[in-house]
Amino acid sequence: MTPPFPLPAPMRRALDLARAAEAAGEVPIGAVVTKDGAIIGEGENRNRRDNDPTAHAEIVAMRAAAAYLNDFRLTGCDLWVTLEPCPMCAGAISHARIARLYYAAADPKGGGLEQGPRLFTHPQCLHRPDVYGGIAEAEASALLRGFFVARR
Repeated sequence: MTPPFPLPAPMRRALDLARAAEAAGEVPIGAVVTKDGAIIGEGENRNRRDNDPTAHAEIVAMRAAAAYLNDFRLTGCDLWVTLEPCPMCAGAISHARIARLYYAAADPKGGGLEQGPRLFTHPQCLHRPDVYGGIAEAEASALLRGFFVARR
């Protein structure tokens, strides 16, 4: 189904990165960080390739953006990701001071925002980005479903 509006370029790029992750044998998740509309960091899942349990697409993208800005605070930046972030990534998003988070598909099993611990609702969470879900949800969900069906 075609969305009623054009797909934003950062989410299109995140979906491309998710497909690249899948081609490399990783769970197909991609992420992009933007500032003032320009991409300043991008990442795809790299857990298996890097033997790194923290190498989720969001973390990889935020590390690249922080290096680009030479600042661990990503104030004024937006994060675009193809799957609802897990609790680990949600914590990193808060610490980085991401302004807006856009995600495609909800993650009922491992999500940390709308599912599970709902990290941004806790009083201990000192920064809460604006969150927008469901952007390109059908495409991201189909990509993930296809990946897991092929492995079962």
